[in-house]
Amino acid sequence: MEHQQRSAERLSPYSDTEDMTMLLAPRLAYFAGVARTEHVTRAAQELGVPQSTLSRAMVRLEQDLGVDLFTRHGRTVSLTPAGRTFLTSVERALGEVQRAADEVRADADPTTGKVAFGFLHTMGAETVPGLLQAFRVDHPRIRFSLVQNYGEAMIEKLRAGELDLCLTSPVPDAPDLAARRLDEQKLRLVVPADHPLATRRRVRLAEAADETFVTLEPGYGLRRITDDVCREAGFKPRIAFEGEEAETLRGLVAAGLGVALLPPPAFPRPGVVELTVTAPRAAREIGVAWLEGHPDTPPVAAFKKFLLSRRGSLLP
Repeated sequence: MEHQQRSAERLSPYSDTEDMTMLLAPRLAYFAGVARTEHVTRAAQELGVPQSTLSRAMVRLEQDLGVDLFTRHGRTVSLTPAGRTFLTSVERALGEVQRAADEVRADADPTTGKVAFGFLHTMGAETVPGLLQAFRVDHPRIRFSLVQNYGEAMIEKLRAGELDLCLTSPVPDAPDLAARRLDEQKLRLVVPADHPLATRRRVRLAEAADETFVTLEPGYGLRRITDDVCREAGFKPRIAFEGEEAETLRGLVAAGLGVALLPPPAFPRPGVVELTVTAPRAAREIGVAWLEGHPDTPPVAAFKKFLLSRRGSLLP
């Protein structure tokens, strides 16, 4: 009863979880050390701190918690039931912190670290595998976390710290981002194999003004380019279908459901014919982007340098 009254009298004024975490966190390793040795002097020696500092930290910890964690026996201590309960959670928490520290150190290792790399769906079949194969000739053990998405979604992931680098189009222009143009990819007008234009090799885009188009959804860089190029050609495209992936659009074209402006395929697709657009200029710029001012780990720096070295020869 007396113990409960004493504990209740010194309950911490801190009730907010975040404030309590900030108070307790610096003392958890100290607590675990004292609990392990059951001796303040030996714990201070192992932890490399003055004994007085460690003693004060334990007293303050108990005050902040409002609970007795130790029973004192001269220079030695033993855990109270509350202390044993607390130790179980503290050891678990310290273990998680250690695992997190080990993980981030491993990810930053120059030889075996990790790069979080994003790229457009249209670059996943051939371009990115070729880049990774070439990069790993000199960096065989660097690991990659790969994300395929459309441009705006990857920019959001860059800003959220979920990506280190991304290949995207158009090349972003924002004060919080750094970006470099790497290459250009010409777009083709893709028509069904039995389309009247299918006998041609070249076409002016204005000749497709009366056609039904299949395109990517709004928010995709290629959709923006399609709208802009068609406007430059003097018309607004009539859109029948919107999708999320270029090869799906090719399938729709092959089924006779419309025509599309698309980058070259990794492999020839039966059922369609791809025409060179002579006017207006139909192309998309491909660039690499990263968060401005964000420090690079050694593996990220190495891969960034590699990508920049491929300027003008990024695409197969």
